[in-house]
Amino acid sequence: MRQIRALRIAAVAAGIALMATGCGATGKTATGPASSGTAAGPVTGLQIMVPNTPGGGYDTTARVAAKVLDDEKIATNTEVFNLAGAGGTVGLARVVNEKGNGDLAMLMGLGVVGASYTNKSESKLTATTPLAKLIEEPGAIMVNKNSPFKTIDDLVTAWKADPASISVGGGSSPGGPDHLLPMQLAGAVGIDPTKVNFVSYDGGGDLLPAILGNKVGFAASGAGEYLKQIESGEVRVLATSGEKRLAGVDAPTLKESNIDLVFSNWRGLVAPPGISDADKAKLIAAVEKMHSSAAWQEALKTHSWTDAFITGDKFETFLKEQDKRVADVLTKLGLA
Repeated sequence: MRQIRALRIAAVAAGIALMATGCGATGKTATGPASSGTAAGPVTGLQIMVPNTPGGGYDTTARVAAKVLDDEKIATNTEVFNLAGAGGTVGLARVVNEKGNGDLAMLMGLGVVGASYTNKSESKLTATTPLAKLIEEPGAIMVNKNSPFKTIDDLVTAWKADPASISVGGGSSPGGPDHLLPMQLAGAVGIDPTKVNFVSYDGGGDLLPAILGNKVGFAASGAGEYLKQIESGEVRVLATSGEKRLAGVDAPTLKESNIDLVFSNWRGLVAPPGISDADKAKLIAAVEKMHSSAAWQEALKTHSWTDAFITGDKFETFLKEQDKRVADVLTKLGLA
């Protein structure tokens, strides 16, 4: 179910520029299958939770990771399941409450960081066990194939003329990447962000029908979630937000279009708090083997993901920094 919010926000471009650089799990314990066997053996019985609807970026990343883990015999019988709600915070609460469960991981990213504050969640990502940051990807400004906007200049011209009349769809809650990108874009092109009409959807799986059905004026999200529709021509990309053009997507960057903005999202894996050192080490080792595989490297190319792999303590430091920055920004905006 989508949530529609017209956000009245103060000029935020400078404040948030720092961000630019179907079934439930079983309640297993740390002594379950993932912790069994020898240190060199495959991880068994691992469940990866996706905290939003099927078809979005988290879902795609989790299912690709699970397939590589199983295909490469790094793990066996890896299960991916969705537990959507409140921008990912329903899933986050589940992970935090599964203390000591070494058989569970959650695929998450910047959107869950923001949603934990805007949804006033008692659970925070800093309470989880960080495993690995996997990827980064630039955002994309996208429209339906029948949109009158053929270029990013067309869109910006119309948007500046009447910002409130053009709804902006994003597959994350306020504070998430699909919200931060259009807000920064507005600031970069001289639009007062208080006039931006942001429409929040619970993941890319919910956002896609809105794009295809012309329910939004344009969408801001990761292009990797919509490659089939982009290739078929159902979705047109006006620009991407990375430093370089996105491979396989025939669209300029915002910088090429004389818009001074670079923005990237990221995704990673966390586990419940209080898992054993042995379980943590085994899960990180499994993800490291996955990252080193040719299958995962090919998946990065296929989905236009940027390799951003860090694990353990480094990811924990990164996650704490991201949490603080998002909290500071959203507090200033009155959203946290």
